[in-house]
Amino acid sequence: MVSYKELGLVNSREMFEKAIEGGYAIPAFNFNNMEQMQAIIQACVEASSPVILQVSSGARKYANQTLLRYMAQGAVEYAKELGKNIPIVLHLDHGDTFELCKSCIDMGFSSVMIDGSSLPYEENVALTKRVVEYAHQFDVTVEGELGVLAGIEDDVQAEASTYTRPEDVEDFVKKTGVDSLAISIGTSHGAYKFTPEQCTVNEDGKLVPPPLAFDVLKAVEEKLPGFPIVLHGSSSVPQDEVETINANGGALKAAIGIPEEWLRESAKSAVCKINIDSDSRLAMTAAIRKVFVDNPAEFDPRKYLGPARDNMEKLYKHKIINVLGSAGKA
Repeated sequence: MVSYKELGLVNSREMFEKAIEGGYAIPAFNFNNMEQMQAIIQACVEASSPVILQVSSGARKYANQTLLRYMAQGAVEYAKELGKNIPIVLHLDHGDTFELCKSCIDMGFSSVMIDGSSLPYEENVALTKRVVEYAHQFDVTVEGELGVLAGIEDDVQAEASTYTRPEDVEDFVKKTGVDSLAISIGTSHGAYKFTPEQCTVNEDGKLVPPPLAFDVLKAVEEKLPGFPIVLHGSSSVPQDEVETINANGGALKAAIGIPEEWLRESAKSAVCKINIDSDSRLAMTAAIRKVFVDNPAEFDPRKYLGPARDNMEKLYKHKIINVLGSAGKA
């Protein structure tokens, strides 16, 4: 067994306390490879932001669990080399079994999510409690989930959203002992969150998706004052990246993400962790496609993955500074 403390990582407890007090959210960026990890650390060091490096079950299989451990340790050392010892969490995103969560804890993760949201309530409670009891022995923090988000993200799929029931949250937290709670208020997984047909046109001529259920968020906050709340499925699907992809041979369908001003509003509340994955995938793909079209003879991976890394870093910095408000909080 490897302790995350040996790798220089931290858990999310103190991070979340400061975020709630300061009215900002911690960026939780998913990564699958070295370029994404480099871009995240570069952006967070430059903006002096704490960060949660997220790994889905699919990303863990793709990258290899042993390599991931050393990549996380490398991220800590890389940040120091760049000039700042920022707090870094290594977090399992959407763990669906006790065995997966235990394996991640044993391999050096400092935080895990156990997602029993698709199970009947009492089964979700029992599974979450079992993970919490194991994790807390090693000072690893645990995120649970109530409510279901629509969309697709790696192995997580759901056709429709089910809003979190505020009347359940106090009982769930008390029975399970979780450190944070992911809720459903209308965000969704993947790039295809909303179609143009689902949106309305505002006075500036922009398409606006159906509003988030801020009343549910407020009711959850009233039931759990000061408790860390998490938003999943919070990519905004930057239209300039979508246009670049499609202008360079891509075929993405029209899709609308979560408006960034809504995320900023959420970050000022008890929402202290906001998950972003699809936006970085779009930024990476847009940069790579442009290189291939502009330089069709190029075959050196550094020549197209380098621009992809730069484009992702730009996106991460924008999210940290202008959306989440975590700049300068490291």
